[in-house]
Amino acid sequence: MRSRRTAAPAIGDGNVSQVNQITTPLQRARELALGAAAEVSAEPTSEIEFRSSGRLLIIVESEVGPTADDGTAAAHALIQRLTGSQLRWAVLSRGELPPNAVPGVPTLSARGRPIRLAGHLGAFQITVVSESGELNVAEAVERGNDGFDLIADLSAQPLVDLAMPPLGYFAENPTVSANLDRVADGLRDMVGEFTKPRYFNYDPSICAHGNSGLQGCRQCLDACPAGAIVSLVERIEVDPYACQGGGACATSCPTGAITYAYPRPRDMLNRLRVLIATYRDNAAKGPSLLFHDVGPGREALDALGGTAMDAWVPIEVEEVASVGMDLWLACLAYGASRVDLLTTTALPSSSLTTLSHQVDIAEAVLTGLGYPAGLIAMKSPQQLVASERSAAILDIPCAGFMGSNQKRDTLFSALDHLVANSGGTPSVLALPGGAPFGEVRVDRSACTLCMACVSVCPASALSDGRDQPLLGFLERNCVQCGLCESACPESAIQASPRLLTDRAERNAVRILNEEAPFNCVACGKPFATRSVVERMTQKLAGHHMFQDERAIRRLQMCGDCRVIDMMQD
Repeated sequence: MRSRRTAAPAIGDGNVSQVNQITTPLQRARELALGAAAEVSAEPTSEIEFRSSGRLLIIVESEVGPTADDGTAAAHALIQRLTGSQLRWAVLSRGELPPNAVPGVPTLSARGRPIRLAGHLGAFQITVVSESGELNVAEAVERGNDGFDLIADLSAQPLVDLAMPPLGYFAENPTVSANLDRVADGLRDMVGEFTKPRYFNYDPSICAHGNSGLQGCRQCLDACPAGAIVSLVERIEVDPYACQGGGACATSCPTGAITYAYPRPRDMLNRLRVLIATYRDNAAKGPSLLFHDVGPGREALDALGGTAMDAWVPIEVEEVASVGMDLWLACLAYGASRVDLLTTTALPSSSLTTLSHQVDIAEAVLTGLGYPAGLIAMKSPQQLVASERSAAILDIPCAGFMGSNQKRDTLFSALDHLVANSGGTPSVLALPGGAPFGEVRVDRSACTLCMACVSVCPASALSDGRDQPLLGFLERNCVQCGLCESACPESAIQASPRLLTDRAERNAVRILNEEAPFNCVACGKPFATRSVVERMTQKLAGHHMFQDERAIRRLQMCGDCRVIDMMQD
């Protein structure tokens, strides 16, 4: 497994800069900054436990015929490499198997039928689907066996097509000997008890995925490279065993319903604040931060080595996609000169797309405020070296706000500081689609103040007037999830991304629509708006039950009076 640490990693752990010989003032400032950040305490992350007894299923292709490869050669080659290990194995063929194909090994043929695979290290369930039902492969090859701990998928088209497949699942092209060596080495290490961090926290109360059967935001589902997130229509569910800490879900989440927990946002921000302040105290300027991951990113920096990295302070994180716009902008507000994100070919495409979109939004904000373009950028190792002397930098007074686990609190704290130091800004910044800020516009001529939009808003951006028929809007809370547009029966709502730079205006509730209340014609109590009553009367005009004056008059009564009038009949 990639990580078995139980506490969140400290900035400075494993950074290549620590092994470089300190020869310049900037190198000294960097080492002092990394050391100070590593001393900032962080809340421990909870763990997910796995147990594996070494039950292995080898999946192979298999075709019977005079010229066909029966697919078992790959199984034989892998088994030979695993001889002497603690593993015990069985073979599943996706096609036909010749008699005694793998002597002494339990085998099963799927005969071209669909195969379903679910689970994770220590708990894989695999079934073969047929017209008569589903066959549990584990039970079929060994009585009393309830599943497999490990899967070695040597078929041409692996059953799992994910950038981050579940732990314990290995898929390789068996025609390359080095691939089989890699699989065998990985499998040998997967017997025993294991732990990994629980990388995320989820607060369903502010999730914008859905409400009242309507679909809103699905950015986390699209971003997850491990397939660990599923929709429950109105909420999402994250499988902690499938999650491998890619972090793109937290980066893309507009409300902060999903937050990264390795480390938590507040701890990460406080470490960065200390790091940046220490660097500035010793270098008389802000650091250029370089976020990189613990695996391929670290290897890329090791390969560059030497003085090539002296221009940056490397910040090692579990996955580079786990840090997003709230953290980048906070770093600039704290006094960093710029923020770069080291991307490698190992970064999943969904994570790359998420990062690119977040960078576009941050770029629109910063350039809209008049700051230089390119203060936040994704760079490959080659681009990093090429841009060392031409990168844009920022130099503004340092913000003093503390770290928070609330994503939008951090975003607006950083934004307000950047606005205050921008030297005059437009009141409204245009943002690209999908940005987590914006307004809601209402067509007053169509809106009946039914409040369907208020009932589905996950962020309390829309509000009713309690005793008065009015629709209020707090732009600070709007995340542009689109639920209000979907819920409106009159198609009177349109959401539009933008950012108000004035904090007071952004935090003020404004009235989108209001009407005088309509009073019950029987008791005089207000119970609806005139537009609602008129729209209801129009829609029921052709109904056979509303063809006389008395029936129509009932539509103008409150619920209590309507029941009394009907009982009198």
